[in-house]
Amino acid sequence: MSKVFPRIGRRRALQGSAAGFVAFGLLLWWLLPLGEEPPTGTITFSTGTLRGVYQEYGERLRTELGRDMPGLKVKLVQSAGSYENVRRVATGQADFTIAAADAVETYELNDGQGADRMRGVARLYDDYVQLVVGRDSGITSIAQLRHKRVAIGLPNSGVRLIANRVLGAAGIDPAKDITPVAEGIDTGPDQLRRGKIDAFFWSGGLPTKGLRDLAKKFSFTFVPIDGSLVNKLHSEGEAALFYRATNMPESAYPSVQHGTTVATIAVSNLLMTRKDMDPRLTEWVTRTVIKSRDDIGAHVHSAQLVDLRTAIYTDPLPLQEGARRYYRSVKP
Repeated sequence: MSKVFPRIGRRRALQGSAAGFVAFGLLLWWLLPLGEEPPTGTITFSTGTLRGVYQEYGERLRTELGRDMPGLKVKLVQSAGSYENVRRVATGQADFTIAAADAVETYELNDGQGADRMRGVARLYDDYVQLVVGRDSGITSIAQLRHKRVAIGLPNSGVRLIANRVLGAAGIDPAKDITPVAEGIDTGPDQLRRGKIDAFFWSGGLPTKGLRDLAKKFSFTFVPIDGSLVNKLHSEGEAALFYRATNMPESAYPSVQHGTTVATIAVSNLLMTRKDMDPRLTEWVTRTVIKSRDDIGAHVHSAQLVDLRTAIYTDPLPLQEGARRYYRSVKP
């Protein structure tokens, strides 16, 4: 037998091994920085209310961070929602959080303490405004909320910010024309089911566990928020410019929507931190957020929308240095 063929086979084997090694190296580079020990220590992550997407996403992200950084302890702290989250990070009470862009802008416009220290890590997914009423309530428009008992979210929540703006744009004074009730996604669904309120606002990713659970035991529907109201909000400028008209897809809550979409408002969610946060830690956190999209998205549907191409757009916040380093490292 000719000895040429074994030599060629060995050469190809070596080439194949080299290619495999390079591919493996590139995979490691994408997942974890080569030759670099993972950051350690303790960070505080402010989430949201029980049964909300912020809380569920925070729990899943903590698990993913633990895999990449075993020496990093992530402490989750519940909150009322976006506005409280923003304040906690800005004032150093938390290190990372998720908040809606309109809440971030509102905090800046209000000259909140530490607003100049806030930085973006990643644009995550969109919140959708979900105005919920009982199916037999007869309420089909925002105007019909007048003189009703309406849950407008907890104080310092992003829900309350957007609910008050939506009601105002529809010509309803939240303080005079309705009976405002401070309920969030953790308690609002049960209050509606028991007839304690007539409607409640929620702003969150799709679908939200609290509403999926409600659909199993109570017949409800969504009140549409049409584009003309969004245009009116835009005319007010400032934080309202972060709202956009959209449709809640029919797949969000199939047993409720029965194949129909719902006109509503969306606003982007941002993962945020502070300027003084360790850039190396922030870079690792950013990497984990991007690479864990599918694992988290298998449980938190809205997380499937996290995208490397759009994650860098954290307006109104500039990117934190560590996040910028990561995005530059993976830029084509």
